[in-house]
Amino acid sequence: MTGMKRTTEKNLMLFSGRAHPELAVEIARFLDVDLVPTTTRDFANGETYVRFHESVRGSDAFAIQSHSEPINNWIMEQLIMVDALKRASAKRITVVTPFYGYARQDKKHRGREPVTARLMADLFKTAGADRLIAVDLHAGQIQGFFDGPVDHLMALPVLSDYVEKSYDVANMTVVSPDSGRVRVAEQWTDRLGGCPLAFIHKTRDINVPNQVVANKVVGDVEGRTCVVVDDMIDTAGTVVKAAEALADAGAAEVVCAATHAVLSGPAVDRLKNSPIREIIVTNTLPLPDHSRFDKLTELSIAPLIARAVREVFEDGSVTSMFDGNA
Repeated sequence: MTGMKRTTEKNLMLFSGRAHPELAVEIARFLDVDLVPTTTRDFANGETYVRFHESVRGSDAFAIQSHSEPINNWIMEQLIMVDALKRASAKRITVVTPFYGYARQDKKHRGREPVTARLMADLFKTAGADRLIAVDLHAGQIQGFFDGPVDHLMALPVLSDYVEKSYDVANMTVVSPDSGRVRVAEQWTDRLGGCPLAFIHKTRDINVPNQVVANKVVGDVEGRTCVVVDDMIDTAGTVVKAAEALADAGAAEVVCAATHAVLSGPAVDRLKNSPIREIIVTNTLPLPDHSRFDKLTELSIAPLIARAVREVFEDGSVTSMFDGNA
């Protein structure tokens, strides 16, 4: 009688939703794998249908979806992808969210508010996700919201390498657009050889969303190249007001570097007409043609995500990608 032979070879499978297929294709290319053919469509009433065309049984599955516009549709589609993978007996399911939706609602500012960043994590866990990969979460504590491993990637190496090559670091000041981003700005100064740090002290009206009331520059910016760093540019109000305050304080030029180009509403017009010389972003979110303009530089995050996927698949260390600082 011959015994049953059990295969232990691991199988990496990559799946993409419809939010940002170009990024998924690029990640697949770096990993030298094909995206699994998938049928995804919407029923007449708006419900989403997903079916994968290959067996996923026993695979190490990575489901990629960036939470772009229309954000709720794409989140739901990714949840359905995870459910389909779970029911088809994938061995391990990793949710890859280059941009994690609802991350800004990570705590209650006032009574009777939701903590939707936590709700998101719970939804993915319930759907069947074992692991999460995200790029530059709005707040580090979101890693603790998901009951399982979270690989928090930083776009800092991608953005800072470009800034270093393009500008004179010796005459540079890194600027945090508000006091809450100072930790990120400190990581930038370390990366750029210890250049000075400044920040914008701003006040907000908590009853008016996306609106800054007053700005004051704290730090030495006169005659210097100022790099304003943030995790995202949404309506661009924060970075444009910061740039104006820096120009008023005598900055020689202002550059902005941010991971996620959300670019909602008036953002493109504001940035075009601002004193900012260059806006450097990554492609964690798809950039429609109407959001592209001369001052905007888009860098690819695909090599970083592909490397993280490879490390997870091979049970390596994602932290080592960031010199142990991740």
